[in-house]
Amino acid sequence: MSGGKADPRPAGDGTTSRARLDRGRGALGPALELVHTGRAPTRAVLTAELGVTRATAGAVAAELEALGLIRVDARPGAAAGSQGRPSHRLALAEDGPVVLAAQVHADGFRAALVGLGGQIVATAPGCEAVDADPAKVLGSVVQAGADLLRETGRRCVGAGLAVPSAVAEPDGLALNPLHLAWPAGAPVRRIFAECVRAAGLTGPAFAGNDVNLAALAEHRHGAGRGARDLLCVATGHRGVGGALVLDGRLHTGSSGLALEVGHLTVNPEGRPCYCGSRGCLDVEADPLAFLTAAGREPGPEVSLLQESNELIRHHYDDPSVREAAEALIDRLGQGLAGLVNILNPDRIILGGLHRTLLDADPDRLRAVVADRSLWGQSGGVPILACTLDHNSLVGAAELAWQPVLDDPLAALS
Repeated sequence: MSGGKADPRPAGDGTTSRARLDRGRGALGPALELVHTGRAPTRAVLTAELGVTRATAGAVAAELEALGLIRVDARPGAAAGSQGRPSHRLALAEDGPVVLAAQVHADGFRAALVGLGGQIVATAPGCEAVDADPAKVLGSVVQAGADLLRETGRRCVGAGLAVPSAVAEPDGLALNPLHLAWPAGAPVRRIFAECVRAAGLTGPAFAGNDVNLAALAEHRHGAGRGARDLLCVATGHRGVGGALVLDGRLHTGSSGLALEVGHLTVNPEGRPCYCGSRGCLDVEADPLAFLTAAGREPGPEVSLLQESNELIRHHYDDPSVREAAEALIDRLGQGLAGLVNILNPDRIILGGLHRTLLDADPDRLRAVVADRSLWGQSGGVPILACTLDHNSLVGAAELAWQPVLDDPLAALS
């Protein structure tokens, strides 16, 4: 200290840091989200992104560390080759709280514990049989998650569920879980929440459509990072789903039912669809459609998705496999072109079998989209593969993490 009076307060007094934290309390959530999504690797970047002083950013980071959510390097360090002032590095706490993520699909279910940053901490072996009673299925998947929590000793702060159905808001009803043989309108959110409470788990419970949640996860942690208007189209085990992320938030429409892209008509003379139409993307570009077009009888040994992926990856030189793949690429491209014309996204990501089709023949798919879409012809829309394993599970976790990201102090108190 140079010149002037010495500070009469004892070293380590928290008055100043507490005042700074009070000024920056509203920045706790935004700060955590920046670290959660990898956009603030250092305190200097955090300071710039939040638009606060270094002192306030330091107080905010210290509070998040005290909550057990992040770690702040004790000594500042400079990145390799950097010329600026060294800054404290920020990282997510490796032993911090987790959420229970669950996914149910036509070929089974899976439970996992997911930490901040989309990191899967532990998974339970997936079940390959799905009962027609949603309460039995959700009770089993929650119990699997509760077992993981006991084994790991981690704190649970919430739970999220991904289902292959449109989930209507505000009641959390699965409107069309046809491939699960569940009743239409099953109250999956309520049932899931009841199972979570019955298992003794803490925190709120949420449910959403699996492709919506995959898109959310990819936008925060995967192939969609940095996109402003992100379109995701995917087919997992049965059917085709779509999702749109606008300015970092899922666009779900007025009641949660937006982007039911599976019912775009891409082949007017095609297969009958359960919606009453014909040639919908849902029945023209999913694994069952591919196996049928390739002349393969689906076997009981593996899922439809796995069987389809393996055929394309290992037998693409088989004329019947290649012809079937090209037919699905053309149908998918036609559907994507229509979506591009309507939505004008700045990026498209593909998941499930569609990711495999893109890998097999990227030029063909991009050419179909460019040829049939106005915006595609004017410059092209990047079409990329999803990059996260189990992205619907990670997206289900994002639902459960959102209250913590919104207000860490309130959520963890």
